[in-house]
Amino acid sequence: MRIRIGQGYDAHRLVFGRPLVLGGETIPFDRGLDGHSDADVVLHALGDALLGAAGLGDLGTHFPPSDERWRDADSVDLLHRIVQLVRDAGWRVENCDVTLIAEAPRLAPHRERIRYRIAKVLGVEVAAVGLKATTNEQMGWIGRGEGMAALATALLRGDET
Repeated sequence: MRIRIGQGYDAHRLVFGRPLVLGGETIPFDRGLDGHSDADVVLHALGDALLGAAGLGDLGTHFPPSDERWRDADSVDLLHRIVQLVRDAGWRVENCDVTLIAEAPRLAPHRERIRYRIAKVLGVEVAAVGLKATTNEQMGWIGRGEGMAALATALLRGDET
């Protein structure tokens, strides 16, 4: 059995006038994340973890911000595309774990919907999707509420060769 682990990281600043999208869910909040796509830090970090584990580069390689096709892209769609790339390379997702780092809003009321959405896209059971949130204890740019970040790990299994 072949296994690989990947890690991902993403961060975006918070701005007024955009919806907040985390894990494919629109979360009620006074600001949203700024970025070329929907700026979903949860799914971007997870996408990078999957691509890294499969040896397929990173999000910017496949969906560069210089390409207008990806302006305001839905990160759920991007994650579907990433999962297909991973499968085409001979890998399948075993599990993932994501940590959101943000002072607000609280993730707990949305956690199970997000876990379910991620599991469906990855083709795994919900129990294989870890999702946590923590604050930055009011330190730095995240602690001042200027933005959010996410860390992700993913485990892939490949067929015997």
